[in-house]
Amino acid sequence: MPSTNGHGPKRAILYARVSTDEQARTGYSLARFAREPAYHYLLKRESEEHGTKIRALNDRGDESPEGELTDGILDQLAKYERAKIAERTRRGKLRKAREGKVVATMKPPYGFRYNESRDGLVIHEPEIVVVAKIFRLAAEGFGTSTIQSRLYHENIPSPKGAKSWQRSFIKRVVMNDLYLPHTYEETLELISPAVAAALDPNKEYGIRWWNRVSQKRRQVSEADGNGQRRYRKRITTTKRDRDEWIAVPVPAYLPRPLVEQARGLMAEHRPPERKHLARHWELRGLLRCGCGVLMGTHTTTANEKPYHYYKCFRRSDYKRGICEQKSLRAERVEVSVWEFVSSLLKDPERIRAGMNRLIEQERNTRRGDPEREAQAWAETITKCAHLRNAYQDQQAAGLMTLEELGSKLKDLEETRLHAERELRALKYSQARVEELEADRDTLLESISGQIPESLDSLDGEERNTVYRMLRLEVTPTPDGCYRLAGAFCTTEPLSA
Repeated sequence: MPSTNGHGPKRAILYARVSTDEQARTGYSLARFAREPAYHYLLKRESEEHGTKIRALNDRGDESPEGELTDGILDQLAKYERAKIAERTRRGKLRKAREGKVVATMKPPYGFRYNESRDGLVIHEPEIVVVAKIFRLAAEGFGTSTIQSRLYHENIPSPKGAKSWQRSFIKRVVMNDLYLPHTYEETLELISPAVAAALDPNKEYGIRWWNRVSQKRRQVSEADGNGQRRYRKRITTTKRDRDEWIAVPVPAYLPRPLVEQARGLMAEHRPPERKHLARHWELRGLLRCGCGVLMGTHTTTANEKPYHYYKCFRRSDYKRGICEQKSLRAERVEVSVWEFVSSLLKDPERIRAGMNRLIEQERNTRRGDPEREAQAWAETITKCAHLRNAYQDQQAAGLMTLEELGSKLKDLEETRLHAERELRALKYSQARVEELEADRDTLLESISGQIPESLDSLDGEERNTVYRMLRLEVTPTPDGCYRLAGAFCTTEPLSA
């Protein structure tokens, strides 16, 4: 092939994000390629290792060291500005809430609409009538499942416009202080005098709380099942102290006795199936539908006789065709699974081999000596901290320019973040191995202390414990059989 001196045709993949206006019109937008400078740097280096390059229309530098430094500094400045914007936005929202104004979100609470200035709530009659109906049903002692069914059969659309109401949403409505009328005196105890001056002493007010929870986003590393690692985002939500909550008064509509009775009964209410918990659902949390959802438990009564089932609740979510899996008679599937598993328990060596296989799979996700690897990553984190201080001291003494400091700190931050992720993943893997080993030893010791016939005397709760130690997972198949996976040498099919 003749040489083109680098000026021949090249293959390129174009990647573009739509604007905010375009996204609002079409409801579609790609994911940002990389927001964190460190991740962009890693993606850029990985692309270069495969003979490709990442180019952007707004690149500010070239491939020279000076160009990379310019891009790095500007990226960090952009990250800093985003953090400051987020901080200023949060402070502004807190100040607005302390002034007694509603902080508007994308959608107002059910039963309300925002006023013209979007800093207060006004009652929306069509929805607040539905809210009143929910409270009346709850005050009569009906649970979320019955209320859900009533709303569905009366063709009352949910807040999302669908026919299906979420039971969790119904309970949140009943227990929300937004709909609980507070007297003027009760409201005064929750707000500042400046906010109270604008209230009518003869009216009642609901309370919309702000600043109740704190959310943190982080990345975690986990095994992908193919001997590799993958990262995913995890959001941790923590409840703030009551003293940090900010109360914003809103219009009240419902009678106080009705709301109090509904809240009291809802707090005490238990699903009807809970009266049958004495039977011990042996496969609770272990049956997974073919659509991927964990199957729940369900009990019906006919001629005063209870019938127990495991069912996929996606099938009964008032959305036809979403799942075709029929409910499973609890007694039948439990007997079939126990007959198979109890035969395994009478062969301890097979259990030992299966548990050891799971342990080796977890160990194989990490190579080398775990203790030495953990020590190495910890030392790397400590070294990064020392180097950071040393570089800052050198820059303060005039031995290093500000640009050089920024470049070195950037590299250190990337190294530190990578080391912390790997250390967390290593600790999780070690804890997982220790848990598997403990379950293996406990299970084998328990089996060895019993004669084979005595295994059949285990009650449902004890069988469930054994299943969990075996990491058992049962999946019904379209042909009416079951597929079992766990601490066995292979995945086992089982006839119904």
